[in-house]
Amino acid sequence: MWKLWIEMDPETKERVAKNAKIAGIVMILLGVAGIIFPGVMSVAVVFFVAWMMLFGGMMTGYFTWMSDRGDWLGWLKTFILVATAVLLIFKPLPGVAAVGMLLAIYFLFDSFGNMALAFTMKPAKGWWLWLVNGLFSLILAVIFLIGWPFSSLYLVGLFVGISLFIDGVVLVTLGSYLKKQ
Repeated sequence: MWKLWIEMDPETKERVAKNAKIAGIVMILLGVAGIIFPGVMSVAVVFFVAWMMLFGGMMTGYFTWMSDRGDWLGWLKTFILVATAVLLIFKPLPGVAAVGMLLAIYFLFDSFGNMALAFTMKPAKGWWLWLVNGLFSLILAVIFLIGWPFSSLYLVGLFVGISLFIDGVVLVTLGSYLKKQ
């Protein structure tokens, strides 16, 4: 991947570096906002998902209308997407709880996978890093599950904020790296 960035012509590098820095700064600001106001970020995540589902449902309905108006499964999918989106828009807190449970399940599976990989690699150098990663994922899953559904209100936003912040730092660093080339 880095080779691709290095082989760019100077004008493209400059444009990508500038846009990466701008996007990175925006992501850092959003990340800081999510870390400071995790409840607001949690609801914003659910609204984002809801609007994407609404858009997807409308596109599915349009495609069903244009291709086969008698396709009841296409209409059922449209109805489910639109109805779920409308519910999430008007009642976002259950959506936050659902996202929190999905993250808890993800972290549980991630922890078991990482620990299994660690014990499979055990004689190899660095196997313990996978074990630490697995234990960290297990701790995150337990944190989500202990206070669920109420902890989801701040944990989802906090984790999304942290992720946005780190992604922003990476983009700013990439933009600085490309600028120096």
